[in-house]
Amino acid sequence: MKDTAKLSTENISSLVATGAGFDLLRYYTLPDFLGKDAPYLLYFMGKNIARETTIETFEELYEFFQYMGWGELQLKKEKRRELVFHLQGHIVEKRLNQKIFPVDFRLECGFLAETAQSITGDTYECMEEVLTKENIIEITATKEK
Repeated sequence: MKDTAKLSTENISSLVATGAGFDLLRYYTLPDFLGKDAPYLLYFMGKNIARETTIETFEELYEFFQYMGWGELQLKKEKRRELVFHLQGHIVEKRLNQKIFPVDFRLECGFLAETAQSITGDTYECMEEVLTKENIIEITATKEK
């Protein structure tokens, strides 16, 4: 196995891809192979991807989400035990409004949980909620005890 570079906003921006191919793999092929465990495995795949990054700030995290084609991420609320993020934008809206397959945001949640831990030093678990009228994904990162 060859050595690979850590992922960063600098080197990820050099990748060329379309979201359609990624979405077919993510929402059609993986669930076909993985069955009902697909959402759990996608969450851990997101955590694994995050472990291979060099993200050190929330600003770098927001930029990384855009480069990955996951949408525009913003921290909306910071509470003692929670961080509440909104994921939105044209890409998110298109994913939510397509009629081919059901979508989830488990990969993004896993990535966000692991990255928030590396930035803050606290362990988080993330869950998403679709705010349908606004075409926004609200991701709540809850600090584990």
